[in-house]
Amino acid sequence: MAARILLAEGAGRETSLRAVCKELELGGIVALPTETVYGLAGDALNAEAAARIFEAKERPFFDPLICHIPDLDWLERITAVPLALQPLVARLATSFWPGPLTLVLPKRTCIPDLVSSGLPTVAVRWSAHPLFQEVLTRFNRPLAAPSANKFGRISPTTAAHVFEELGGRIPLILEGGPALHGLESTIVAPTERGLRILRSGPITQEQLEAYAPVYKNEGPLAEEGRPEAPGQLKSHYAPRTPLFLFATGETPPPEERAGLLAWQNSPLGFGALEVLSPSGELREGAARLFAALRRLDEAGMDRIYAELAPPLGLGIAINDRLQRAAAR
Repeated sequence: MAARILLAEGAGRETSLRAVCKELELGGIVALPTETVYGLAGDALNAEAAARIFEAKERPFFDPLICHIPDLDWLERITAVPLALQPLVARLATSFWPGPLTLVLPKRTCIPDLVSSGLPTVAVRWSAHPLFQEVLTRFNRPLAAPSANKFGRISPTTAAHVFEELGGRIPLILEGGPALHGLESTIVAPTERGLRILRSGPITQEQLEAYAPVYKNEGPLAEEGRPEAPGQLKSHYAPRTPLFLFATGETPPPEERAGLLAWQNSPLGFGALEVLSPSGELREGAARLFAALRRLDEAGMDRIYAELAPPLGLGIAINDRLQRAAAR
């Protein structure tokens, strides 16, 4: 099976969207664009569809999936938010949805245990990408959609990236252009104490602090190393080429057989060079991160050096991805 890349513009748009929805209705899986990265989507209420996602990605069953809802009405249908948390959840949903924020909430029984990896909670998001929204509206059921790549590898930000990773494992890829943010969504667990950040992302800690106190991930699951949400494993987002990190503003000695992922400057003497943000703008750097890592990984170097981003705002999420990509 070789994946077909479907265009969603012009005369073929309707045909493409119908083909995607038909595949989903049959319990199949498809790659769809979101505003964060491309996702591998399947019916979130169908355990067999979820199993196909895990199989295609070679993803361990202990790593839960995010459920993307068609509209706010579905939040109540798949979650059971405690009364004390409902005002906070409502404020977050009103402010950040549709958008790159995922909420981890107590689940209802309609969510298969496979989707939640046996946890009593489910990760929920409402995507802002117009094509993803249109598919959700037509399908009218939540979609489980982790990143459309092999487990632990660099996340895809274009349809071509998906084809490189999963082209022989899935039937359809919907072309939606480059991802806007380039980093997976921020994941938080609302609690009576405040907001527990489980994964950094485009919605920053500073933005969240306007709604409730923010504190680090902790508790039994964190201590055991068991994921409570996607993207929490120590090693993730990794290139095949060994990756080494260095501090912001520093540069390792030049090497002809090394690639360099620089933050803002363009030093000479490396076999391959990618600059995340010549302007020093964090959102630009985030949007370029995974594509730049992928190009360096394909350059045939012996190693890759990566400069950490300034550790503030979105730079925290960028550095989180780099640290997990460099972990052995």
